[in-house]
Amino acid sequence: MSYKNELEVSKKAAVLAGQAIMEIYNSEDFNVEYKDDKSPLTKADKASNEIIVKMLSESFPTYAILSEEEKDNPERLKNDLCFVVDPLDGTKEFIKRNGQFTVNIALSYKHKSVMGVIYVPVTGELYYAYQGFGSYLEKDGKITRLAVSKEKKEKSDLNVVMSNSHGCPQMEELLNKYNLKNFVKVGSSLKGCMIAKGDADVYYRHNPTMEWDTAAMQCIVEEAGAIFMQMDDTEMLYNRVDSLNIKGFYIINSIDNKL
Repeated sequence: MSYKNELEVSKKAAVLAGQAIMEIYNSEDFNVEYKDDKSPLTKADKASNEIIVKMLSESFPTYAILSEEEKDNPERLKNDLCFVVDPLDGTKEFIKRNGQFTVNIALSYKHKSVMGVIYVPVTGELYYAYQGFGSYLEKDGKITRLAVSKEKKEKSDLNVVMSNSHGCPQMEELLNKYNLKNFVKVGSSLKGCMIAKGDADVYYRHNPTMEWDTAAMQCIVEEAGAIFMQMDDTEMLYNRVDSLNIKGFYIINSIDNKL
């Protein structure tokens, strides 16, 4: 099944949302609020969400939308097609002004991520994929097909990406157990993008995340040849009743590199 139309609209929406984010980023008009779960919310989150939801709902009125910044509508559970959106993934990184934030738009079909778009506003990098189509990076008019690194390495030599703002004791244990010394801390879904383009080999996330944090990233890394699983080796599904990814997940470029 082709998701070309959904992909094209999502790419345009992500870029427009990214431009709106950058206007606020450069104006320094952050006006940070805090939601009930203590997570930060800025004008940029709201502006991005408004653009994306409007474009998706106008182009695909019969599809459901699950967005971090929209009131959840349980009717979405009856729909096989559901966009899963994080208008600003890495709000903490946005506030820190380190540039490591993204716009994530995914499409789930019967609970599986079948299309993903990740836009990096600061660099202009646009990552995208849909099921059976491959994974790509578009920047400055140039399109590159993505593929994970196939280089054979000892476990201790693996390039590991870790969360910038969400450390955990389990990850420290893995670093010590396998003597992992080549690791970098990066914000948002950029960690998955690094694996998709071969710059990293392994990403383990023990802490809970949400559907909108992983849906776009999953399709992009899988189409680049990576393995994406929950920590108990089961498949991650989307458009669920509970949007919390409670089990954690891992992304590896090869089954040989499972930790």
